[in-house]
Amino acid sequence: MTKTDTNLIVLIGPTGVGKTELSLRLAETFDTYILSADSRQLYADLKIGTAAPTTDQLKRVKHYFIGTLGLTDYYSAAQYEAEVIKLLDTLFREKKNILLTGGSMMYVDAVCKGIDDIPTVDAETRSLMQQRYEKEGLEPLCAELKLLDPEYYRKVDLKNPKRVIHALEICYMTGRTYTSFLTRSIKERPFRILKIGLTRPREELYERINRRVDQMMEEGLLEEVRQVYPHKEYNSLNTVGYKELFKYLDGEWTLDFAIEKIKQNTRIYSRKQMTWFKRDTDIRWFHPEQETEILTYLRTTLLQP
Repeated sequence: MTKTDTNLIVLIGPTGVGKTELSLRLAETFDTYILSADSRQLYADLKIGTAAPTTDQLKRVKHYFIGTLGLTDYYSAAQYEAEVIKLLDTLFREKKNILLTGGSMMYVDAVCKGIDDIPTVDAETRSLMQQRYEKEGLEPLCAELKLLDPEYYRKVDLKNPKRVIHALEICYMTGRTYTSFLTRSIKERPFRILKIGLTRPREELYERINRRVDQMMEEGLLEEVRQVYPHKEYNSLNTVGYKELFKYLDGEWTLDFAIEKIKQNTRIYSRKQMTWFKRDTDIRWFHPEQETEILTYLRTTLLQP
């Protein structure tokens, strides 16, 4: 089997742009499966706040990597890469085209370009660092990272506990800097990758985001957040929609203020996604309503060697 015999269609774009419904229609058109590239839809208890596919949508097309984890499960982009590549080896025996869709930038890149071969953190080290984070907070860990790996300290998002903690885990476990493992080499894949990007004018996207947050609240997001509240310190819940409502439940914010912050932080996140995706010159961009043009592009390209 040659590389052009099988194709991974990658449908990406910012949160709220309209990936889900279009991905279903594309999968139905090409008679294939959907692989989710959303790092939060992996968690079974986060259905509403992550806009996970509904029961009816899951019946329309077989999905993978939806609702497979518990809130306390450890998971990484490296694990995702390994599991997707292994699964694709099986699925490509059934289908010539497979669809991957989602907005988690690192997960998409992990599949398309590969991720550095960083050692898997053992359970003891992970538990120790999690305990330290819960007891000491993030600031002392950032100071420690500055001493152990000043190069990574200068470029990492110091407000992201997952990034800081993981770098320290690697430093402690290997005796080497986290930076020393970051080679940024692109892995060759045994299949062709076609990237479709969805975009909308900013005001149009923001309006959709605002409406979607209101819809999530109507569907019961607050109750979902109440149910997962006991696990709020876990990284799985360090995400927009949950951390704002935790502040409401803690009595720090009013509900109206928390909802407005969800909308604001979702808009900010959508800008970060677009900044990341725009660096990839392999992406062919469309408005979500250009479905005819997208299908024409895919059909034409899939026939090309």
